[in-house]
Amino acid sequence: MSFAKAIKAHDASWLHGIKGLFLKQNRLQIAALCVRPGERENEILLVSTRDTGRLILPKGWPEKKKQAFETAVIEAYEEAGVIGKADTRPIGTFRSFKGLDDGSRLPTKVLVFRLQFEKQLKKFPEVGQRKQIWLPLSEAIASVDEPALGRFLHRHRAKIG
Repeated sequence: MSFAKAIKAHDASWLHGIKGLFLKQNRLQIAALCVRPGERENEILLVSTRDTGRLILPKGWPEKKKQAFETAVIEAYEEAGVIGKADTRPIGTFRSFKGLDDGSRLPTKVLVFRLQFEKQLKKFPEVGQRKQIWLPLSEAIASVDEPALGRFLHRHRAKIG
């Protein structure tokens, strides 16, 4: 390797080392796709965000010492009071953004687990902080505020039922 090429390669290497300071990496969130039987088609649960009121799936950061599907069960309970059994394997992922307190948005990858609804409690950790709405799948696809979530629901219709 020539001296000029070696200097060029060396000069660029420092950029690689500090890029994490300026670029936010995608973070993983875990979502619960709560499903219950409806009159015409299965219904899914959407919850509002606390800040803007957008309709999303119950989701949160992975829990330490918990399997991802267990985190989905916890999020469904904490955000909507839903009790149910989650599949141990995710049905898929989609890209999203997590709004932060400082107004910035953190890119996230959302891992989605189907949760079969058993019951919904009246008392749960975030009661009164979010709205919960059950919608037939086709209406939910049209009602979500994140285009990537809408595409995800449409793409996985057969798995949702």
